[in-house]
Amino acid sequence: MNKGLAALVLTACSLWAQAPALPAPGGSIPDPPGRGRGPAFPKGPTPRLPDGKVDFSGVWRPDNGFVGNISRILKPGDTISMKPEAEKLMKSRKAGQDPEANCLPTGVPRQAPYPWTIAQAPGRLFFLFEGNIHSYRQIFMDGRQHPKDLDPTWYGDSIGHWEGDTLVIDTIGFNELFWFDFAGHPHTNQLHVIERYTRTDLGTLVEEVTIDDPGAYTKPFTLVGKNRLDPKAEIMEYICQENNQDPSHIVGPASPL
Repeated sequence: MNKGLAALVLTACSLWAQAPALPAPGGSIPDPPGRGRGPAFPKGPTPRLPDGKVDFSGVWRPDNGFVGNISRILKPGDTISMKPEAEKLMKSRKAGQDPEANCLPTGVPRQAPYPWTIAQAPGRLFFLFEGNIHSYRQIFMDGRQHPKDLDPTWYGDSIGHWEGDTLVIDTIGFNELFWFDFAGHPHTNQLHVIERYTRTDLGTLVEEVTIDDPGAYTKPFTLVGKNRLDPKAEIMEYICQENNQDPSHIVGPASPL
């Protein structure tokens, strides 16, 4: 095989491994390679815990917009307005530089195209991710406030509370290393994210996320998507190796997915 063809094959394999297909008509969410497709959105009433709180457990397939391009899941009427320096940075990014493609955490609210789950415990919640480094987020539900002196991290510092049946998560303290999507939308360490999760029925977890980053955007904007329950799935051990050779063959600007 000549070098040009080899590079093309590596590029195709890497994009297939990292990026799901676009949603099919009707809003169903594609599955990663090697995983069977479950029902589009299983039907049934919203499950509840013995204390009456909504049960968020289950294995969820992420909404493709939180994987590929956030501009496709904007709340109706919202727009993304970047500052000139942020727009310049986005245009300079190449697909092979994507931290998610290089096995690093996705940050918030981005997701890898693999299943995830929510584990509930007294005083906290955990988001457990199959993708990339098999990582997790910890959300404190015990009424605490954000620490005043935070070390910047990939997932930030998350505190949550309930508003009726909706889980509200407030997160700050991010580093500047992750991208919002394959398209390369940037952020700064001024990023403040507010997520709202509502399990509207058995198979649907609605996610509404407000992005407020005055360092990169001229105004806040909100993203809306739906995670789909896969009742037959389990979180698998998936390891993205640090010496992945594929990203260097992904050339050109960041993927427009």
